[in-house]
Amino acid sequence: MLIVNDVKWTDTLSFRLGAVGALVADQYAEALAVHDLKPKHVGLLGVLDSGLAASQLEIAKLMRVAPSLVVSLADRLESMGAIERLRDPADRRRQILSLTGKGRDLLAECTAKALALDANLAADLTSSQHAELSEALGRLAASLGLPVRG
Repeated sequence: MLIVNDVKWTDTLSFRLGAVGALVADQYAEALAVHDLKPKHVGLLGVLDSGLAASQLEIAKLMRVAPSLVVSLADRLESMGAIERLRDPADRRRQILSLTGKGRDLLAECTAKALALDANLAADLTSSQHAELSEALGRLAASLGLPVRG
């Protein structure tokens, strides 16, 4: 086994975050399947709820995805009644997305599923370890330019 500077590749933060992230993403996707949604659908709902972006292009930039994916995600959410598309009165070519009451309810249900997953993940951590992990991940996310709650 290759060891560099007394560290195995499986001990690196990059590997561990990636491996844990992939497992958690799969578990969250499984939990969302009851709604026929994927995590990116919830990401779009969350962006709209946060008020960080409203146009499909702004949302694509914020979510770091292709604009065509945002269109596809929005199509699904609109068909469910979770979002509305409105023409921007200042630029008729631009569509503004907004959450509906049903969308807020759906986001709350998806958040509850994430919180249940969080509880399972943190089951073996003390409350202090959980708080430290949450703070550290928040700092990492912010340093990477991801939207985080202040």
